Amino acid sequence: MTPILSEAKAFIEQCYKELNKSESDIDFRIQQIEKELQADGTYTHTTEELEHGAKMAWRNSNRCIGRLFWHSLHVFDQRHASTADEVFNSLERHLEFATNGGRIRPTITIFRPSQPNQPEIRLWNHQLVRYAGYEESGTYIGDPHSVEFTKKCLDLGWNGSKTNFDVLPMVVQIGDQKPHWKEIKKDLALEVPLRHPEFSWFEDLGLRWYGVPIISDMELKIGGISYKAAPFNGWYMETEIGARNLADEQRYNLLPKVASCMKLDTSRAATLWKDKALIELNIAVLHSFKEDRVNIVDHHTAAQQFRLFEENEKNADRSVTGDWTWLIPPVSPATTHVFHKDYDNTWNQTNYFYQEKPY
Repeated sequence: MTPILSEAKAFIEQCYKELNKSESDIDFRIQQIEKELQADGTYTHTTEELEHGAKMAWRNSNRCIGRLFWHSLHVFDQRHASTADEVFNSLERHLEFATNGGRIRPTITIFRPSQPNQPEIRLWNHQLVRYAGYEESGTYIGDPHSVEFTKKCLDLGWNGSKTNFDVLPMVVQIGDQKPHWKEIKKDLALEVPLRHPEFSWFEDLGLRWYGVPIISDMELKIGGISYKAAPFNGWYMETEIGARNLADEQRYNLLPKVASCMKLDTSRAATLWKDKALIELNIAVLHSFKEDRVNIVDHHTAAQQFRLFEENEKNADRSVTGDWTWLIPPVSPATTHVFHKDYDNTWNQTNYFYQEKPY
């Protein structure tokens, strides 16, 4: 049995059982797939298989603490899109639908899979909405994580304003064609200005962050079929912004600035100034998103939701896989049950995987 047939068979058996289909349905579908593989070297998922497979992939995602809501994923089947314009239109629809005025909806848009003799569709963006990064004389403007991609965008003809929060364009490449880029319309890139419930000076820092994290550079694999362009989103946990994006030394590195504004003693680590500044930065993120009515979850609530997910999976007779190093929140991890548990880090085949950059 070939690897793709083995993965397809395992997927169909699990998927169809979860969809309450009969054994005869399973056998018939596997026979169809065998014939397709013999004739074409690949097979095509039905819409139902694609939708449930994408949900299964989220449920299997070892590094995600937000899996309780896997069944609520909205799936846009865009396998028919074949031009850059069609892909851009689909991405804009994803942004509008997922953002939903701040009432964020978990969403995935799936473009055609890798197939013999057909040019692949690739998205160059790490996240569909992301801030540019510029390096000048050893210092950074914007997000240092984006420096390489920003250079590529500039080479393609895009021009940024060189602020700390320039929204990068969407970049699409089809096969060996020249990449195409398109600005994200302002009304599609929801941003939240950050302020603090107690510190009036915080707003003067001019900080902001985008509302919807749409991962766009991972490969979705379902039953042996590879979808290399399948952007997906949930909503933010506040520590992703406040404890990583804005706080990491290799990112916006804002803890020294916040500590200075708080008049903390930064002369030695033992004053725990970093911890104090970090908590207030996260409070500001939560406060701002809540005030603007943009969905976000705090790390304690997310951990409680993950506990419920674990219980649901146990009741469904499914084992929970997980990467402990990613599941624990970067703020006060020992206050969550996740910190005190072990997880099997086996990666199921229907899943989201990292892949090489297309540039």
